[in-house]
Amino acid sequence: MLLLLLGIIVLHVAVLVLLFVSTIVSQWLNVNGRTADLWQNCSVLVAPSSFQCLTSSTNEWLQSVQAMMILSIIFSVLSLFLFFCQLFTLTKGGRFYITGIFQILAGLCVMSGAAIFTVRHTDWQPTTSDTSFGFAYILAWVAFPLAVISGVIYVILRKRE
Repeated sequence: MLLLLLGIIVLHVAVLVLLFVSTIVSQWLNVNGRTADLWQNCSVLVAPSSFQCLTSSTNEWLQSVQAMMILSIIFSVLSLFLFFCQLFTLTKGGRFYITGIFQILAGLCVMSGAAIFTVRHTDWQPTTSDTSFGFAYILAWVAFPLAVISGVIYVILRKRE
């Protein structure tokens, strides 16, 4: 039982790390040597060691992606906190429903944010042959199934003595 709890906590922390990195790092979109993320657009200047970063667009869709990513982090942190609270207060045989629901909500929020970005990124950055999605975008998509799987595990899990 201890190994199961440790595995669940490691999975949850891994999801949290993926969510934090994908939200913070400036690698959602790579276009001709420029990188763009949810918060700023950066490009290399003439000197190879200098960058110019401008704040991101104020498009409504980009703000909704920002909100979804932040909500996913909030739901996941809240889920981890609730798991530890329920671990000590839940009666024997009880299920971790609240923890699981919040973790599934975190997964749905990250999926919504990444899906909106997938569909609407051409409104923000013109698509060229050198356009590619960055690793932070991919981490967001990796965090989605892991968060949902973690939430389902919480819902199925029963507290034992």
